[in-house]
Amino acid sequence: MSPRRAPRFLGGLSPRRATLRTRVTVVASLGITAAVVLGVLFMYLLQMNSVHRTIDGQLHTYATQIAQSAPTGRWPQPLPASSLDASAEAQVLAPDGTVLAATRTLVGLPAVYALPAGSDTPVRQKAADGVIPTEIRVVAVQTTVDGRPVTIVTGTATDLLRQVNSEFLRHLLFGFPVILILAAGTVWLVVGRALRPVEKIRLAVTDITSADLSQRVPEPGTPDEIGHLAHTMNDMLTRLEDSARRQRRFVADASHELRSPLAAIRTTLEVGLAHPDRAPWPAIAERAAGQSVRLEDLLQQLLLLARADEHQLSAQQQRVDVGTLLRDVVAGTPAQDRAIELDVVPAATVVGNPDDLQRLFRNIIDNAVRHARNRILITATTTADAVRVHVDDDGPGIPSADRERVFHRFVRLDGSRERSSGGTGLGLAIAREIALAHHGHIAITDSPGDGAHMVITLPVAPDGAPPTPRPSAGTGTGP
Repeated sequence: MSPRRAPRFLGGLSPRRATLRTRVTVVASLGITAAVVLGVLFMYLLQMNSVHRTIDGQLHTYATQIAQSAPTGRWPQPLPASSLDASAEAQVLAPDGTVLAATRTLVGLPAVYALPAGSDTPVRQKAADGVIPTEIRVVAVQTTVDGRPVTIVTGTATDLLRQVNSEFLRHLLFGFPVILILAAGTVWLVVGRALRPVEKIRLAVTDITSADLSQRVPEPGTPDEIGHLAHTMNDMLTRLEDSARRQRRFVADASHELRSPLAAIRTTLEVGLAHPDRAPWPAIAERAAGQSVRLEDLLQQLLLLARADEHQLSAQQQRVDVGTLLRDVVAGTPAQDRAIELDVVPAATVVGNPDDLQRLFRNIIDNAVRHARNRILITATTTADAVRVHVDDDGPGIPSADRERVFHRFVRLDGSRERSSGGTGLGLAIAREIALAHHGHIAITDSPGDGAHMVITLPVAPDGAPPTPRPSAGTGTGP
């Protein structure tokens, strides 16, 4: 079977290939022309109906005039002419169809129109052939004159109406293409002017590449759909530019961070190889192992951030007891001569991925341990809809201007977050991503003391949440 061909459009141009301006022009001009023609036809029908009612009213008036001309039953011969229509004709008929009186042109003729019993519409008779034109408007009125019932039939020729109809059709046939051309030209100009900003937007988008997202499309400044489109596209370009900038910065920072432990391992090994007989190989191996652990931890953090960027965190949902999770994290955290106090209310339960939540709390607590002087206080409270975990330390604290920046990737505050301290600048960024994936958030507020006060807020587990599975042997979490 041969494939169906698309219908031709505008003299061989397929609708799919025609421009939007052409399609809108054709459809709109045809619609406008059809609306104008239908409107004219409607007005014409209304006007003709009004003319017919006027003629019928004049004929009824003429019938009344004839009835009043013979109050004693003696009909004038011929009947008087109509005072409203000089071309009107009339006959007065007896109940048996006999002509009692007629106008001058109908004197001596039998009834040209008769009114059947029970009908209001006169019926043309053979006597009218050759005398009465076919284009005629006839009215029959039944009345009583001098106690005798009669039928007065009045009529007038409608040649003028026929001429009007002919002229109307001729002008309509001539005006249709004129209206179509005028409508098409007007729509073409209006649509072209309306789409001019779209063409400017298209040309501007053509020049925008992934290497330079700083350009913006021109906004027409009008509160219409095109103005909204341009504004939305500029907002999208702003987001893309920010995403590309963060991605380039992330790649550069990640490359730098990965290069540092690799360079340290290579330098250590090169020094040992330069003096193989005198090199302290156990110390060299220990240093290389330490750097490899740092490298492995960095890779794991980068992979977790990649999962966060792809919205794959908290994929496995289950009920998690925050108190148990915090006790496990505190038990596995090297305190380094710092006291960690834990105060958790019972039944502090959330829904989420226990591995990711454990990493969230570990990163926050590790950060507090790294900067605390002597003491870290961890408390967990619950409300009707949230579980809040407060982590306070007595360290130098975080300035208000930096409380949002510390959650950015690879950010270390001067003097407090050096590479020598073991931080990669990813811990707090990962913690925030995990909190957001669990529909929560992390905030840094003023501490009662001088240190940092971090508040982790997570939605409380609703009734009917997935149950907590029993831990299996060998199950653990990464660092």
